[in-house]
Amino acid sequence: MMSSLIDENRTLRAQVQRNCQIADSHHAQDYTLCTYLLKMREYYRWAHDLGYDHVLRGSDVSEWVDAQERQWDELENSDYVPLEIDGTLVDPFDTNRVNAIINEHGFVYSAGLGRLSRPLFYFGELTGTEQLDGYRVLISGTEWARCMTAPPAMAHGNTIFIRRDALRRMLWEMIEDWRWAKRENALARALRFYDFDADADAALERMTNHEIEAVILHEIGEIVAGQMLGSEWHEMLDDISGSNTEFMVRAVRDHLADCMSSLPALLSSADTPSLHFYFANLTAMRKDLFPALNTAYQYWVDRDDLSRLKSVVRNGKTHWMSVADRIMQCHRRHGNQCQQPIQALLSASRL
Repeated sequence: MMSSLIDENRTLRAQVQRNCQIADSHHAQDYTLCTYLLKMREYYRWAHDLGYDHVLRGSDVSEWVDAQERQWDELENSDYVPLEIDGTLVDPFDTNRVNAIINEHGFVYSAGLGRLSRPLFYFGELTGTEQLDGYRVLISGTEWARCMTAPPAMAHGNTIFIRRDALRRMLWEMIEDWRWAKRENALARALRFYDFDADADAALERMTNHEIEAVILHEIGEIVAGQMLGSEWHEMLDDISGSNTEFMVRAVRDHLADCMSSLPALLSSADTPSLHFYFANLTAMRKDLFPALNTAYQYWVDRDDLSRLKSVVRNGKTHWMSVADRIMQCHRRHGNQCQQPIQALLSASRL
């Protein structure tokens, strides 16, 4: 019964994709023009099932983007549709209930809020299930429905969703951008472990498989950080939603999560390729808030000595938890007028 849903007119795939289109109609304009165009280029590849080495024609992409934008205009005032499964209507945000029905048939579904409280949905092929330190990890392969933005992982409660296809696409986009200049940087160092010159497809496959573990570690850190910070943190985010302050505050939580989970594990195992890729993936804002981390990374690159990086990560765990506490204290004092005080606090709290 479930397999037939993929191809029928009112399939789960079609319902989820409609909700993806509605979410995009509400939030596609949130991105800067450059980010928007990069995301739409990748989205076009996914929508047309194109290989990574397929040369895109600008006119084809432009026509498709125009069609997408017209569809978003039509859906802008639409409500998310419930999912019809086995004749029952299910709330599209009830991830647990949907997966309780479809996982046994080899499918996986996720719905949640991403950056800037953007709803994100996807429906795909369930390729693996793991239990790791009390967390349930669901790994997907092919994705049949998704939004313009496709984060490689998300957590819902104690369940971690790993989107292998999205991770693979994200890696390729980074590699493709790097190839324009081929600078000697953290990404170049990571790529040397996979020999992309000999066989790019095989190298991308190996890199994707290797980085899944690091992605899981980050999501575990996010869950632990969320439990430590509690509901007050989310109330604060609601009051600063859509602002530059929100990006800064989320960067603080990312640093806390990584100093508790990702980085200690990668340093303990001396996972050299994943450590290089971690620093290749750091945003400018995270680097600005935590300059000591990048300095310690460079010390390791220059001297093959992880001691300084380990020390900075240990200090970072305490520091970013303290900063997060002070951010919430600032919110208690100033309420929805807390943006400027929080920015001042963060400017004085770089590590």
